[in-house]
Amino acid sequence: MLSFAAAPKIVLAAGGTGGHVFPAAALAKALIARGAEVVLMTDARGGVYQGVPTGVEIHRIRSKGFAGKGFLGRLTSIPQLGVGVLQARALLGRIKPRLAVGFGGYASLPPLVAANWLGIPTVVHEQNAILGRANRLLAKKAKGIAISFAKTGMIPDGSENRVRHVGMPVRDSVLSARNVDYPTITDEGPIRILIMGGSQGARVLSEVAPTALNGLPEHLKARLSVVQQCRPEDLDGVRAAYAESGVRAELSVFFDDIPERMAACHLIIARSGASSTAEALAIGRPAVLVPYRFAIDDHQSANAHAVDDCGAGWLMEQESFDADALAERLVGLFSLPKTLLLAASNAKRNGRPDAAERLADMVFDLIGADGNGKDTDNPDKTNNEEAA
Repeated sequence: MLSFAAAPKIVLAAGGTGGHVFPAAALAKALIARGAEVVLMTDARGGVYQGVPTGVEIHRIRSKGFAGKGFLGRLTSIPQLGVGVLQARALLGRIKPRLAVGFGGYASLPPLVAANWLGIPTVVHEQNAILGRANRLLAKKAKGIAISFAKTGMIPDGSENRVRHVGMPVRDSVLSARNVDYPTITDEGPIRILIMGGSQGARVLSEVAPTALNGLPEHLKARLSVVQQCRPEDLDGVRAAYAESGVRAELSVFFDDIPERMAACHLIIARSGASSTAEALAIGRPAVLVPYRFAIDDHQSANAHAVDDCGAGWLMEQESFDADALAERLVGLFSLPKTLLLAASNAKRNGRPDAAERLADMVFDLIGADGNGKDTDNPDKTNNEEAA
């Protein structure tokens, strides 16, 4: 067992995808505001996404995924994970953190396995409505299990007393967008739709959405204003389809202002990944969600069901997601704008804008410190001062 310094040093472990890095960055900011020192352990992708607060020490640890891989793929992953565990163990021995928080994905495995090895308490945070495979492994020894959805599947038996519903920490730009009221739909005003499928778009949305929108009644189609994220290889085809239909559309492979565009829209049509789902709820915008059916453990379906169940959106399975089905859904929604307004209200009510603070509360509760970093087991110790 390591001996800990008085200052609460917290290690965060998150891979380089937005779904893991965004909540880790939000927690880092909340912890730093309370006087903690934060270290981020990530994989080779960890520098891709911005938002990690200045002053956070970042280390890249060797790691490699194995879920969904064949025998040979898993065989090559194991040595990489082993090297990562040894790297993380050496770093943790030097840093001596009070606690390590993992955000799922294979990049969180080496740091949290090493933390368990050294006797450092751990917390896992799950962004989806079903516990991911890495978190399932790590949750068995975790001191706390933080969840984003009130109903989260695959929680290990007997772990109920270690589970806390904190929500999904989101970016500051999402919190700012939450202050924007849902835009009124008038009889003749624009109907704004945001279509996105993750960081690289989704082919099924590029194939179905332009045809569905072209099939709407003329009085609705003339009012449409579409923003759509597309895969690079789909961009020209989607642009041509909208030009032929006369629907106004702004297309791009990537938008760096998604929260602002969410706030401006009346309806989101999207995949149901953790980040986009949490941001739609936090901002308070209704969504038609088409889960990626090949996602590991089908976690996107679980996310979409959670949104559908709380009345904040509508699940459409990809197997039945075609132009006719989407057009029928949209005609019904745009003909009854009060339905969209109610879904927007339900979304905002179920979003948790204070998720980062709730997770920070959990961290400080587990290390025995108050919100200002004071060690409650020894009141004379604080973040900045050793007890005399």
